[in-house]
Amino acid sequence: MSGHEDEAGRAREDAAWQDIIDGYGERPAFPDTPAPDALPEPAAVEQAPAFEVPLELGAATWADEGHFVPEPPPLAPRPTGPRGLAWVTLFAVPVIALVLTLLSIGLSGFLIFLLAAAFVGAFGYLVATMDDHRDPDSGWDDGAVL
Repeated sequence: MSGHEDEAGRAREDAAWQDIIDGYGERPAFPDTPAPDALPEPAAVEQAPAFEVPLELGAATWADEGHFVPEPPPLAPRPTGPRGLAWVTLFAVPVIALVLTLLSIGLSGFLIFLLAAAFVGAFGYLVATMDDHRDPDSGWDDGAVL
């Protein structure tokens, strides 16, 4: 492209931008739309009745409002037997190690190995005995269960 064509293209572009700037804020006229004064008046809309709010804060109760109040959830089952022992071991071993470290009580290598083995064994047992709550009829989808 020569410099002359480049300048002519810039001039056309500048003129197009100036037209946009000059027409800013004007509403474009479309051929099929009637003039704003020829549009029909909007129909009157009935107002919904206003909600009545009690004047006293303590006047309304949940029963008056009709809200759903769910039952309290059941207590979580306590693990018994080997699972209970595994849970106690899983939490007790780090606490014991922390207390012994804070008290500057040294342990032999064999006792450290036993504590580590108890922790890893308890964790492994809990993972191995986890329940699989999947429904065999649900297919591949393991989304939310309600």
